[in-house]
Amino acid sequence: MDLDWTTFALEIINFLALIWILKRFLYRPVLATLAERRAGIEGSLNEARATEARAAALQSQFESRLADWEREKAAARSQFDAQMATEHARQMETLDRDLATERQRSAARDAHRQETLQRELASQSGALARQFASALLARLAGPEIEARLVEIFVEELSALPEERLEPLRTGQNGHGQGVLSSAHPLSEEQRRQISGAVDARLGKLVHIDFVEDSELLAGVRLSLGAWQLDLSLAGELGVFAEAARLEH
Repeated sequence: MDLDWTTFALEIINFLALIWILKRFLYRPVLATLAERRAGIEGSLNEARATEARAAALQSQFESRLADWEREKAAARSQFDAQMATEHARQMETLDRDLATERQRSAARDAHRQETLQRELASQSGALARQFASALLARLAGPEIEARLVEIFVEELSALPEERLEPLRTGQNGHGQGVLSSAHPLSEEQRRQISGAVDARLGKLVHIDFVEDSELLAGVRLSLGAWQLDLSLAGELGVFAEAARLEH
């Protein structure tokens, strides 16, 4: 087989041309892209390293400031405790001196006053107790106390012995009628509770008129004819006063 040098030369030229085309239009763009990506990755890594270094520096700075603040706080607390202890000791010393002076000054006067008070209290204890109870209950009177008294009223009505309710059952036929007096306006729920409790204990429907009576101070009073169930501050004061009167 004869070698055609012309054809061989053309093949060599074609091969070199192909190499040049591939290198120019394929290898170089790919290499450039890879180099660009490598540079971007290196830049990101450098930026991350710089950020990490800044974060570490900030953390170290924060920890240093926090330690300084803790030391300052401990020192301030110690100083405050020392000042408070000194002031407390000074005030207690002053108080002890004042109390000792006052005790010495009023010893004789207190002895005479106590003797006088004992004589007066012996004759006025009942009246003072009633006045104290009246004033205290009057100050305590209010919607909150009334709400609790309504609850206790329903509980006491439910716990009444049957013999106390028997006259009501035998003395009234059909639908009864009663009056419920309260020191403060009752809510619809409270009225339903009271009406339900009355109906349940009497075994029949009872029409109840709800009226307000400020003289009760707080609480309620149920009247069914001559029969009454009183759970009010005014009623309790009356019982207290009557008991004190009977004792004397």
